[in-house]
Amino acid sequence: MGNNLTHARIDRAHALAQGLFRSLGPGDRKRLKLDIAYDYGDGEKLEFWGKEPLGAFDMRVFQGLIAMAGPDGRILENSKTADSIGQKLLTLLFDPADEETRMSVMKPQSVEIRDSLRRLAREIGAGDGGKDIKRIRESIERLFGVTVMIRIGRKSYGSRLLSFYASDEESGALRVSLNPRLAHVIMGGGQYARIDLVEARSLESDPARLIHQRISAFIDPGASREVSIERLSEYVWPDAADTPRTARSRLTKVRKAVEEIRDLALWNIKETGVDKWRFIRPRLLESK
Repeated sequence: MGNNLTHARIDRAHALAQGLFRSLGPGDRKRLKLDIAYDYGDGEKLEFWGKEPLGAFDMRVFQGLIAMAGPDGRILENSKTADSIGQKLLTLLFDPADEETRMSVMKPQSVEIRDSLRRLAREIGAGDGGKDIKRIRESIERLFGVTVMIRIGRKSYGSRLLSFYASDEESGALRVSLNPRLAHVIMGGGQYARIDLVEARSLESDPARLIHQRISAFIDPGASREVSIERLSEYVWPDAADTPRTARSRLTKVRKAVEEIRDLALWNIKETGVDKWRFIRPRLLESK
């Protein structure tokens, strides 16, 4: 069976959070930690913490999970109406997980995926051999280890990036539930970024994949935006380059990434100045 999912609807704040996913070099996984804050505007701020940074492959896995939760996910209602399995999963959504907090903060709902690691591999365009499945499982566990704190005015609430995770190496079975904010978007609420998986599967380099998600998060289908090479570089590497040579190397990779996206005829990209481009996103076809 081939790929059949066309897109992922990701909460826009998660998709825009700079540094949540980044390009990683040798040793970065052990050297760096995830510790970022993103000001979404209107007094809303998201903070993400994890013992390891998240790379471009983790982003692909994240996109695949959200896409699978769209048409195939099982809605877990609030604890007054959830079944016994749903009630157990809901206890993992907030910390502390007392009934009063869960019901008063946002009446949390989640979406649970019950599928397989091999299906996830196919949907993100990865291999489904033993090493590939192991890599995907490790990525999901990294995503599960990320804590998200959302602050709106004087109120705060926290959860994991993924609320629940379970897999079986022998059968390849996979169960994942999303945090309430991600689930809310999938169920039709909130602002979202539409990530085209057909486009994402066509890309080969990490910089192109990272840039593709970020521009997809702030340029809606049929719209356009001018972006400089410096801004695109920040989408791939949120930290400043430590040497001039590294800075030049990054800019070269960004130029190649822009060419990669343009060569695949994914977007109409027009050069508007020295290392500046206008990204024109294709209109959304009704069939998609």
